Amino acid sequence: MTRHAVLAGIGSTLPERVVTNEMLAQRIDTSDEWIRSRTGIVERRLVEQGTATSDLAVEAGRRALKSAALDRVDAVVLATTTPDHPCPATAPTVASRLGLGTVAAHDVSAVCSGFLYGLATGAGLIAIDQAETLLVIGAEAFSTIIDPDDRGTAPIFGDGAGAVVLRAGRRDEPGALLGMELGSDGELADAIIVPGGGSRQRTSGHPPAPGDQFMKMQGQTVFRNAIVRMTQSCHAVLDRTGWPVETVGLLVGHQANVRILNAVAEDLGLPAERAFVNLDRYGNTAAASIPLALADAAASGAVRAGDRVLLTAFGGGASWGAATLTWPAVDPS
Repeated sequence: MTRHAVLAGIGSTLPERVVTNEMLAQRIDTSDEWIRSRTGIVERRLVEQGTATSDLAVEAGRRALKSAALDRVDAVVLATTTPDHPCPATAPTVASRLGLGTVAAHDVSAVCSGFLYGLATGAGLIAIDQAETLLVIGAEAFSTIIDPDDRGTAPIFGDGAGAVVLRAGRRDEPGALLGMELGSDGELADAIIVPGGGSRQRTSGHPPAPGDQFMKMQGQTVFRNAIVRMTQSCHAVLDRTGWPVETVGLLVGHQANVRILNAVAEDLGLPAERAFVNLDRYGNTAAASIPLALADAAASGAVRAGDRVLLTAFGGGASWGAATLTWPAVDPS
């Protein structure tokens, strides 16, 4: 029988520092009403000085292992846009700090779609018998690549980490990843981009321009494409799984903007209350957003064992994806 990846544990962590809309409005030209009405965000968590992505990833991974009642796994896949260093990858550091020794560990870079790409990678490692158990972590210190004075991005993004444990199992088990759909469009590379610091800039013969170390985003382009691609990806993965859309118990989309989440739910024909939202408290945490949302949904009772769950995201690249699973009996840690 084909080996399937089964979700067996979940954990999350957030920085302690809370930054409200009112606090941002004291520094940049914005307001609580402006941010809420356009994004749905009320506050976000930001890392303190000295806290890096690996610090968040380690804690989320530790909690996911506790949730799964495991102290070891065979591999670590870390989805992040903000690695501790451009080189080396951050995942081996995370594995080492978790006491996992010399297990396979690598980073995945797909920005806000990173966690779904990480799930696909983890499922593949299990399918080819490379791992019996593994950690998939989405972790971001995204505020480190955001211009704190940019009213277009500073109110949107936050920091945090979420992680799941996958184990080898059967397709008919609760928690099995039943379907996945991934895509990308490099024609939209400039829609979400950090212009400086990479080989393109370093071989240009010119120093980086002021501010090129920060992420730039074409908000309207991202907004339009996110709705279209997330909706298409959801339809494709539901067809692949064989689920009628009305049987989906919870839609867990990338937490970028409440208007995007509502539009995707509407386009799919799902009631708005089935689209889980926690971005009001955390903002857009990029690769961390889906596992953070899953952990919150499980802790709050918004998702229960046996519910059909649909995941979807859109991010830089551009990249996007969707996945289906029946929620297992796991306690978030």
